[in-house]
Amino acid sequence: MTFSINTRGAFLVCKEAANRLIHGGGGRIILITTSVVASLLPGYAAYAASKAAVETFTKIAAKELKGTGITANCVAPGPVATELFFAGKTEEMVKRIVDACPLGRLGEPKDINQVVGFLATDAGEWINGQVIRVNGGFTV
Repeated sequence: MTFSINTRGAFLVCKEAANRLIHGGGGRIILITTSVVASLLPGYAAYAASKAAVETFTKIAAKELKGTGITANCVAPGPVATELFFAGKTEEMVKRIVDACPLGRLGEPKDINQVVGFLATDAGEWINGQVIRVNGGFTV
C-alpha cells in the first residue's frame, strides 16, 4: 500500500504534469517527499524507500525533460507541526524530536510553503533535479 500511494501516485502525477506542461510551453514539477529518507529512522524502511523512489525518478525526469523548459524537483520536509505529525505521539516523543533539531523547534507549514513557492516561480528556473530538505538541520 505504501508504494502504491507514495510512489506510484507521485509517478502518475509527475507523468501527467510533464505531458500538460510540455504542451503549455514549460513549467515546474515539484513533488513532496520527506527528510525521513535521509534520517534512516528504524521502523520507517517502507515509507522512506517509497519516498526515495520518488526522489530518484524526479532526478531522472529532470534529465528526460531536457529542452522542454520544465524543471523537476522535490521538497523534503522534516518534522512539521501539523495534526498528522502530532497524531499518536506523546509530549515526550515530540520533545525528543524538537531536541534533535539544531534550530530547536518543529517546522511550520509556512517554512515548506515558501520553498515550494520559490521553486514554482521563474526565479527557481535554474534549480533542477534537486531534493531540497527543508528541516531546520534535522538531517545534516
